[in-house]
Amino acid sequence: MDTYPISSNSLEKFYHINGDILGQQYKNYLSDYNQWDQKGHAEKWMIFPENMGANLSIDETAISNGDLYTIVTNKERGGKKGTIVAMVEGTRAEDVIKAISKIPMKVRCKVMEVTLDMANAMHVIARKCFPNAEQVIDRFHVQKLAYDALQELRIAHRWEAINEETNAMENAKLDGVKYKPKKHKNGETKKEILFRSRLLLFKSPGKWSPSQKKRAAILFKLYPDIRKAFGLVHRLRMIYSKSKSIGTARLKLALWYNHATESGFQTFNSLSASIYTHSDRILNFFNNRSTNASAESFNAKLKAFRSQFRGVGDIKFFLFRVSKIYA
Repeated sequence: MDTYPISSNSLEKFYHINGDILGQQYKNYLSDYNQWDQKGHAEKWMIFPENMGANLSIDETAISNGDLYTIVTNKERGGKKGTIVAMVEGTRAEDVIKAISKIPMKVRCKVMEVTLDMANAMHVIARKCFPNAEQVIDRFHVQKLAYDALQELRIAHRWEAINEETNAMENAKLDGVKYKPKKHKNGETKKEILFRSRLLLFKSPGKWSPSQKKRAAILFKLYPDIRKAFGLVHRLRMIYSKSKSIGTARLKLALWYNHATESGFQTFNSLSASIYTHSDRILNFFNNRSTNASAESFNAKLKAFRSQFRGVGDIKFFLFRVSKIYA
């Protein structure tokens, strides 16, 4: 039997798989996409009543080009198969309620707890769709608002320091002398201290490194208002960490509210007003200490899945694959 040598180029062509063709083959023939019972409306809404559980989370996520979807997930499924209960285009309460209402009321009445953020639309959705459920505002959304208020104050001072240094440099140039910025005990300028303090302001003092402790001491001496604002943020953090009952938390939160409103900080006034408005839902956290972490984790999985495709060209087919894995 005669044999003929095969070049490496020929082998490469023989074994080469065209990814685009394979994707189309999977979509049109290998999968059951064309028989999918939710194909006709998947871009607008998907519901999976069989995945309903007693503890749910409601959150929003971006699928493609910033287009948002509201997602209801079953916390007990741990981000695996059976996690998605509903997925609806947009965040308008009316649209989400209309889609979820397709699930029988007797099924929805079994939901005992829903964790969510402070968006009013989410509260309306939870109230209308799950009438027996206790609403719990995620602690991390509340704390993030406090962190944002503190960072806004730091950034304002940083711009002041930048302008101050710029003016000093111009004056030195006009006077014909070399500009030498003032450095503090840790070897940093005021501008550098403000820039490098961002991360330490997110932490409890007990978690600061030695260099961060030195930086914080200088920062708080230079800016007593940042020290005061940090105290408010830390006190709120401690309410969540130390309170063992809803009664204790209610008292501590009321005291915190008084301190925040009397602080004179406009950003903290807005924060305290939001906490006052949503106080019952915020305090519900202390019943079971439930958070929206499962929803945030699921959003991260969706983003990772989306990144594998370098964007989403066919949203409907993408949602089909998401439902196969997570619903």
